[in-house]
Amino acid sequence: MPVVRNTLDAAKLNLAADLPYELRLEDFRLAVQDVYDFFFDVNTGLVAKGLDRLDDTLRPAIMSGVLSDMLTASLAKHSRTLTVNRYFNGHPDLLVRGRYASDAVKAGQHGVEIKTTRKSGGAVDTHGARDQWMCVFVYKVDNATEPAVERLPMSFTEIYLGHVSVDDFRKNARGGLGTRTATLDARGIAKLRQSWVYRA
Repeated sequence: MPVVRNTLDAAKLNLAADLPYELRLEDFRLAVQDVYDFFFDVNTGLVAKGLDRLDDTLRPAIMSGVLSDMLTASLAKHSRTLTVNRYFNGHPDLLVRGRYASDAVKAGQHGVEIKTTRKSGGAVDTHGARDQWMCVFVYKVDNATEPAVERLPMSFTEIYLGHVSVDDFRKNARGGLGTRTATLDARGIAKLRQSWVYRA
């Protein structure tokens, strides 16, 4: 069975979404399509060689990181005003172009942080509570259908983009080997979900 090319259903974009920094719904559609096309191209080559799809190979944490980086780069490409933060591991991922020297800042306020998760509703861990524009892409991967050649392609099911503040987060307990994280609390998640961009 050939690999299936996925597309975003443009009819399910929120025409009433209030988007910052001159972002357009089309920017999101194109960014997601870039990711879908990449997975289609890579998986077509892998399956033709009898190898597992990329979706089946990457561990969930690695998959989320890859998707976040790809979406950041693609949104920057299509956006009118945003560019990738050139500071390694800097915050936020997307910056207003020209706002910071060399488009690089360790911790800035003008831009959008990109997150991806498999958790429906957009709850995602962050490295700290901040006042920020946060964009969360929720995706699903079919790792269960058998035989594997009949599995559905990775797909994005929800996109949220909202402005959240420090007070919208709860700090998570840190284990002996863990890094301290923060997650939006019930009020913060409700605020983020009101600012939805796409729901399949």
